[in-house]
Amino acid sequence: MDYERYSEGLIDYALGSSPLGQPAPETVPPIPPGRASRAPAGKLKDTPANRALFPKVTPQEKFHAQSLLEDAYYSDDYSLLFHGDVSEKLQLLANEGVKVDCIVTSPPFYGQRDYGVDGQIGLEPHPGDFIASLVEVFELCRPLLKDTGSLWVNLGDTYWSGKGAHKSAESKQGARRFGLRPQDLPGDGKWTRPKQLLLIPHRFAIAMQDAGWLIRNDNVWVKPNPIPDQQRDRCSVSHEYVFHMTKNRWYYYSQEPVGHKGKNGTVLPPLDTWVVPPSRGNGAHRAAFSEELVRVPILGSTPPRGIVLDPFLGSGTSAIFAKRHRLRSIGIDLNEGYCLEAARALAPLEPPGCLST
Repeated sequence: MDYERYSEGLIDYALGSSPLGQPAPETVPPIPPGRASRAPAGKLKDTPANRALFPKVTPQEKFHAQSLLEDAYYSDDYSLLFHGDVSEKLQLLANEGVKVDCIVTSPPFYGQRDYGVDGQIGLEPHPGDFIASLVEVFELCRPLLKDTGSLWVNLGDTYWSGKGAHKSAESKQGARRFGLRPQDLPGDGKWTRPKQLLLIPHRFAIAMQDAGWLIRNDNVWVKPNPIPDQQRDRCSVSHEYVFHMTKNRWYYYSQEPVGHKGKNGTVLPPLDTWVVPPSRGNGAHRAAFSEELVRVPILGSTPPRGIVLDPFLGSGTSAIFAKRHRLRSIGIDLNEGYCLEAARALAPLEPPGCLST
């Protein structure tokens, strides 16, 4: 069966009386790779995996509920930005019954930045407390994420130092070495001991597994030009992790826009190693997301007219990328300066076409 005929079969099935719902009219739904997913005449079988390809669209009226617009720091047809405590804003969204398709975020790394805001995550006295704080936030995200949705979390690791406050005058290390950090304390001599790599990303992933999340990938972000570590007795760190998690076994995923072509022309899944130059944070945010880093999460796991949530918005990369691709987004940040920077970037953007409701 050729591609066009098969696509027509998918759309006919989706627009019929089946429980699969309706995709965006102008968009071909994801195409399952195996013949086992197809019934005669090119239509999809009614299976949990196929039903997940057609998540119900969150209506624009719910996305722009009056209580959300009144509380938003910035809003437009595609975007909602909130300034304040992440737990409070997530509860506000849950109270309105908002459902999102994709959560992609980079929370503060442990002991790496002081954002100068009371209530920030990342400066807990022990890394176990930090991991517990993150799990608590993502548990609040759980009711907002559709059963067909995906959660993507970028997280880097930290070494325990135990050397006391930073004394170097090197400007590039200033943002990372701010006074007395948690990891500069003596530690407990076990997990937190001098020179210890804390293994925070995978400890976090295991904690999320224990909370009931399904880990699909621990994608490795390889940085081709990182700021070199000033160490003489170990390798310089040049990677971080981007964990892909879901609530269920079956979820929305389209590898067509993010995969790569094999020798026979079929589309293969993207690799789990992503070579992406880091953003140097030219704006107010000193650890900004790279747009290329959110490409696979957003395009691969957000259906047409879907909603992307970033509970640690920062400079707004995920929201900007979503709007450029005609997807809606919700961002939250505790730092008003970052909300302002994101709003200024979003306001002039004009996506091609118009938002279907």
